[in-house]
Amino acid sequence: MPRTPRALAALALTAGLAMAAPTARAQVEAGPWTSYSPSFTVQERGCGDVADLTFRLTCATASGDQRAERRYATYTGGTRQFEGSFRVTSLGGTRVSLKQTFHESAAGPFFMLAVERGGRLYAVHGGATVATGATVGATVRVNTVHVVGGEHRTYVNGSLRHTYASPGGSFYDKFGAYRTNSGQGPATVVWSGVRFWRR
Repeated sequence: MPRTPRALAALALTAGLAMAAPTARAQVEAGPWTSYSPSFTVQERGCGDVADLTFRLTCATASGDQRAERRYATYTGGTRQFEGSFRVTSLGGTRVSLKQTFHESAAGPFFMLAVERGGRLYAVHGGATVATGATVGATVRVNTVHVVGGEHRTYVNGSLRHTYASPGGSFYDKFGAYRTNSGQGPATVVWSGVRFWRR
């Protein structure tokens, strides 16, 4: 059946819309945001084990460097947003870091989000409770928005839960499972839906 010029024009418009690049939409805060894919390296130390997005601490050692993480590329300046969901599938230990924003210029962690047995999420530096409910089997979405030289904001399941003044300098994101100074494994954490934006 022959198509009219109007039908052909409609088909061409539909095809053009289907091929247009989608606009990146972050889960929190107003944009415009531009999505990007920073490179990363895998870090396994002590009894840490990484298999794709599954991160394990296989021992109950309460000392030494026990980590299973992804370390992403360094950024300097601007505003960056990280998003990812984690599910703690087992936690025989406690006080395990899940997400870090690392201050490379100061050679140390700037912000660490950790979980205690029982499901409390807390900021390691200062000890403030960020959220509860991160129990074994629960999926929790985390967004961090970092305005370098301004503020670092942490959202849990879309709600702003923690703010922290930020210096300038160079930073990078890490996530996985990492024994804090007062913590220990064993622990298994599965991450999913990891995305990054900048503006």
